[in-house]
Amino acid sequence: MSIWDTLFGRRPRPAAGAAPDHSFGRYTDAYKTRENYAAWEKAVDAFEDDNFLESFTAFMGYLYDTDEDNVQWSREGDALYFEFYQGSKRVTGFADPYQFRATARIARLERADVDLLRRLTAMNYELKYSRFGLDSDDCLTIIFDTPVHDASPHKLYHALKEMAQRADKQDDLLLEEFGGELSPVEVTHLEPLSAGLKQIKLDFLRRRIREAIDYLSSSRIKPADHPGGVAYLLLDLVYRLDYLLRPEGHTMEALERMHRMYFAREEEKPVTYKNDRLLGELQQLLDRAPESFGEELYAGKYTFGITLPSSHDRLSSLIANELPNIDWYQDNGYDAVALAIPGYVVGYALFNYAIPPPDRELLHLYYRVTENAYFQQLGYPQSFLDRDGRPARRPIRAAITEIVERYRRDYPRLRPAVSRLNYGNLIDFSRSFLEMVAEEDLGK
Repeated sequence: MSIWDTLFGRRPRPAAGAAPDHSFGRYTDAYKTRENYAAWEKAVDAFEDDNFLESFTAFMGYLYDTDEDNVQWSREGDALYFEFYQGSKRVTGFADPYQFRATARIARLERADVDLLRRLTAMNYELKYSRFGLDSDDCLTIIFDTPVHDASPHKLYHALKEMAQRADKQDDLLLEEFGGELSPVEVTHLEPLSAGLKQIKLDFLRRRIREAIDYLSSSRIKPADHPGGVAYLLLDLVYRLDYLLRPEGHTMEALERMHRMYFAREEEKPVTYKNDRLLGELQQLLDRAPESFGEELYAGKYTFGITLPSSHDRLSSLIANELPNIDWYQDNGYDAVALAIPGYVVGYALFNYAIPPPDRELLHLYYRVTENAYFQQLGYPQSFLDRDGRPARRPIRAAITEIVERYRRDYPRLRPAVSRLNYGNLIDFSRSFLEMVAEEDLGK
């Protein structure tokens, strides 16, 4: 047992049979509490007074997320020991009167490989604060250290975020590519998903990709004539898979690569070319071995998010810009594309932005309605569709009311215009639902 296991006991896993508590979408650390901000101010003040250990201790309080239970720390004499989690990786470290040091083990090196070492050397040049190295147990490790007088809260935040996110991403990618040279290390804190839950997610991924491919290969739409409509379909699917499945490793990187490729500005390509690239990537995910996908599904804790804070106005602008495009596709019988447009808006916002919490929960509710069967397979008892497959008025209004009540103190002006919702079909509901979201007043 290591010093970290001695200092920080592990929490027991929840009992079997508990209500579903699945995680969706990308973690963000933008939703800080008053206590978090108070800890930040304390860390800054203590650092300016050269009270470094007090500063580092308060900084750990700033990083702590009560929902994630992601950070633990302990003062032992003139030293601070800490650990925090970022997905599949555990970052451990200490601070004493002289230095602040943090490390994260990525994988154990079983045998040296020239291509692997060359890759790591190249990645070192991409890092601003940290570096890759080998520890005494031949574990590939990412390291950050600095003298205490140069360890301001601002520097610590950016340095620890860099090393944690890089370690979390690279362990899965390197293990898949260099499986013969590397082996997993320090993954005991992860909670593997059940075989049944993995199968539900795999079936959803395959079904959704097949549906898109079958639709585009049918006579219902000509991709060459409607490249914009095809783009809506495929990007909606990319963001939907990312949010609802929350994969790690290869699949997460593939979805991110599709997003980057489509919106890349360095080399302008026609939309038809980008659509073909998206289809090719999705086909590769469809053809991938199920056990490889299953290994990327696990419950982890996070400390740093990828998405940056964004205002409600940005979401409103996105809705206003995209929603009018529904009309032509719906009027001309392209219902799948018409429904993909609000799906694209919801997915794009959740993929790229840390929008205000009420907005995030309402967009999650959109997925609850449009993917009702999937959520019921996950164990959520509430159905948001009636027997005819139309949005169900009563449970949807009840869910919106619950969201409003939860955030009434922080957003007293939040009063969604639920009377304007159209429950006739999923397209009309989606349009009216996003219009309702766009018109919210999140003023404080």
